[in-house]
Amino acid sequence: MATLDPQPITQRIHRLQQSLPSGVILVAVTKLLPVEVIRIAYGAGVRHFGENRVQEAVEKQAELTDLSDITWHLIGHLQTNKVRKAVEHFHWIHSLDSLKLAQKLDQAAMELGRSPQCCLQVKFVPDPPKYGFELSELEVALPQLDQLTHLVIRGLMTIPPQGASKATIEQVFGQAKDLADKTNQAHFSRLHIDQLSMGMSADYPLAIAAGATMIRLGTTLFGPRPQDSHAKASG
Repeated sequence: MATLDPQPITQRIHRLQQSLPSGVILVAVTKLLPVEVIRIAYGAGVRHFGENRVQEAVEKQAELTDLSDITWHLIGHLQTNKVRKAVEHFHWIHSLDSLKLAQKLDQAAMELGRSPQCCLQVKFVPDPPKYGFELSELEVALPQLDQLTHLVIRGLMTIPPQGASKATIEQVFGQAKDLADKTNQAHFSRLHIDQLSMGMSADYPLAIAAGATMIRLGTTLFGPRPQDSHAKASG
């Protein structure tokens, strides 16, 4: 951002907060933005922040140790070699996209004595550029995911294909809500889905209408940011 006038950001955040239904958490997506922007958003009342990359988040957290009540959300693809750092530095991991990753996260959580909250990232329609469980994969994996002892798997996360029609977006969000209900009806021992992480700047009203409990917004709050072709879960 060329200038850091806090007023426009603060005004956008306040307008959005006033419009959100009770129970919907705003996760401010701050990838590629400086820590000064996080401080402005924090001053406007935001306490949940989403980052795509582990290392970028770790560096920002080191500069924000005075803001001790921030909840950090990892919303980008997690490589297995960053699992331990992710468990150390994030309260929420939205991008749990395979059984192998879940098992590695659970092992790291056990070793570190932590219990990160997690969302299963699911693809409801074909979308090769994005990560996530296919529905058939997830159906097979759920009993094994239920056996993990340190992850707290309590959400689903999904991202409609870029450029999708309104009807497709509504379909994707509706399927996520249906999957959450179906999973809970299976009465797993540990798995209980009470969070739906879905909705970004272009489609969050549709997500809220479908039952989203967490929306991930960047551009709506902060305006355009530097382009990042590697990011998979932008706001």
